[in-house]
Amino acid sequence: MKPPYSGSDKGHSRTEAFKTATTAAVKGIANKRELTVIYSPISANQKTPTTTGEVRLPSPPHKLTRENVVRLRGAADAAALKLRHHNTALHARRMPVSKDAVDAYNVMEQARVEVLGAQQYKGVSGNLSGAMEQRLALEGYQAARNYEQIDRTDALRVLIHDACQGAPLGATGSHVREILKEAFGTKLEKPLAALAANIRDQKASADILRQLIEALDLETDNAQDLEKDNDEDGTEDIENESETEESDDQDKKDESSDGGDDRGQTPASSESAQGEEAESEVEGQGQPTMDAAEAEAEARQARPRAGHNQASMDARYKIFTTRFDQVEDAANLCDAEELVRLRLQLDRQLAHLQGVVSRLANRLQRRLMAQQTRSWEFDLEEGLLDAGRLARIVANPMHSLSFKREKETEFRDTVVTLLIDNSGSMRGRPITIAAMTADILARTLERCAVKVEILGFTTSQWKGGQARRLWTESGKPGNPGRLNDLRHIVYKAADMPWRRARRNLGLMLREGILKENIDGEALAWAHNRLAVRGEQRRILMVISDGAPVDDSTLSVNPGNYLEHHLRDVISYIETYSDIQLLAIGIGHDVTRYYRRAVTLMDADELGGAVMSQLTDLFEEDERRSRTMLGAATAF
Repeated sequence: MKPPYSGSDKGHSRTEAFKTATTAAVKGIANKRELTVIYSPISANQKTPTTTGEVRLPSPPHKLTRENVVRLRGAADAAALKLRHHNTALHARRMPVSKDAVDAYNVMEQARVEVLGAQQYKGVSGNLSGAMEQRLALEGYQAARNYEQIDRTDALRVLIHDACQGAPLGATGSHVREILKEAFGTKLEKPLAALAANIRDQKASADILRQLIEALDLETDNAQDLEKDNDEDGTEDIENESETEESDDQDKKDESSDGGDDRGQTPASSESAQGEEAESEVEGQGQPTMDAAEAEAEARQARPRAGHNQASMDARYKIFTTRFDQVEDAANLCDAEELVRLRLQLDRQLAHLQGVVSRLANRLQRRLMAQQTRSWEFDLEEGLLDAGRLARIVANPMHSLSFKREKETEFRDTVVTLLIDNSGSMRGRPITIAAMTADILARTLERCAVKVEILGFTTSQWKGGQARRLWTESGKPGNPGRLNDLRHIVYKAADMPWRRARRNLGLMLREGILKENIDGEALAWAHNRLAVRGEQRRILMVISDGAPVDDSTLSVNPGNYLEHHLRDVISYIETYSDIQLLAIGIGHDVTRYYRRAVTLMDADELGGAVMSQLTDLFEEDERRSRTMLGAATAF
């Protein structure tokens, strides 16, 4: 008689059956029998299946929920539909130049292939609809009141599905559609109608997508080579083969950075293996305006640093309202079950990265322990008997006994705060590496009796949230100052042991957490938390990927408003505070803001950079202490 399954066996059996059904669905929809479907913690949109023959989907959780199933079905179906209906050569032919235009072009093409799948398969239509509704609801669009509060890529996806009779819109999607109709009026009706009529013709659709991009004032349509393209025959695919591969890789890369929402998602399986269920909303989502704003900020020349007192800094920077700001413990932003799943996902990725970082962590630990090593005073007349010198008494009884006394080298109490940028532009590899680095750093320093605090900063909504709504209802007064709802997150308090806070770090991988970044206020908040600590040495390390960006604030204030405030806060800390400030920039030069900073072009270098910076800081501090001691002794 076959023994019954245990609870864990049942969960494992259901998950495996779910993966099998999803795999069959992806192969069926893509019409590729030899396609390899891989389940891993890596987001599906980080792969280029058209060149590798692979589709990567997130691993399903042990316990499947309705939300998880909806998410994975949407992810699997979108990936399969792109394989079936997308031609990378045709897509590259009309690719725009600017970042915002590229993001819009990619997401609209993804929406086009999703519409084709929704029209063909009822099951796929339901999967896409459920995944899209869940995505929009997680972004909080049900509370949106105007177009400025909706991310452009999400808006375009809703518009195309609605105009082309794709996946039906849910309650949140319908609300978004009404806002978009009010914002655009009849401006987009003609190109959207043309797209619906040519939805199966990718070449014609690409031209129409460029018309939509121009109508949105993102980039002028340059069609000078269009006639030449229309006259070319099938040989263009051969001639442009290398260009096609490069553009395909770029499409996937762009879509990965824009739609990295799978990282925090739990995949799901298809209910039927007939090929009607498995999609992905992955590739056309994100926050396109952030990179452009960062690039614009990065192009500005740095102002000379000047010391400012707190009063002048406060007078220069205004906040419209703090009523909707949040300081939340990470555990309160996610249910316990999902937090455990996200932590497991982080542990899987931590396993293969730990090598280099761990070596540097051990170096840091040795340096800290060396500073705490005890020393001895010898040849004393009283104290502990020095057994090592008994031999000379045996050889010459005239020698007196020698004693020693233990003394402790002074080691200053230390607390380290790690402040991590939780903005949307950190999605994907950067935020994963940041979470892993924070985890390793907390464990290492805790072994050395150094306390660690891990904080994150973002906003609770895109493009203003409730603060902007209140500003609008108040008649839109001029120069309102900061106009968004802050969300500051405490992942680990300084006095909390690592074992109690370890699950919280997984929250960084959750879908919908990463939004916009107001660095100046976050830096002041983290500094003020450190300032009340009693430790002798206090270190604040910031991990960010560029300039502060908040579309709502910058749309009604000077373009350098947030950047100027950040410089004021940094200047105040570096000039007047005894807290040591370090910064690490990922992909962007932050040395123009911070006196002590390093810039990394690859997020994989983050762990090593954090450990090296802290090691250098402790060594420098030790050298300074020895110099001061030597000077005092000489005096």
